Amino acid sequence: MGLRVTHRRYVPYAHAHYAGSLVDGAYALGLFGDVATEVCIRTDGDEGLFASYSDVQFTAPIRAGDVVEATATVTRVGTRSRTIEFTCQVVCRGTEGSKAQVLDPPIVAVTAVGTVVVP
Repeated sequence: MGLRVTHRRYVPYAHAHYAGSLVDGAYALGLFGDVATEVCIRTDGDEGLFASYSDVQFTAPIRAGDVVEATATVTRVGTRSRTIEFTCQVVCRGTEGSKAQVLDPPIVAVTAVGTVVVP
């Protein structure tokens, strides 16, 4: 298995766009961009550029009040490109008011495969 990078983030209520405090799917894609940037810095000393996604699957909702974990795992290294598998999972879920619970196991909300290029 290749390099793995993980970021964890609380989803603020200001990011909710839909009923039920749902955030849009692009929220996870933004997190994937962040972990991909760290992958490129660690492997190549450069922020790199995101070239494409070959697969994106939205499997569960992300809501304001959640704590999510975005993980990037390098699965292929080319001369200038890297293929990365991404997972965004909900590790804590807000329940009501200020109450929340740790999810065991976490809920996989979004998966994707992407390609980054570096100079």
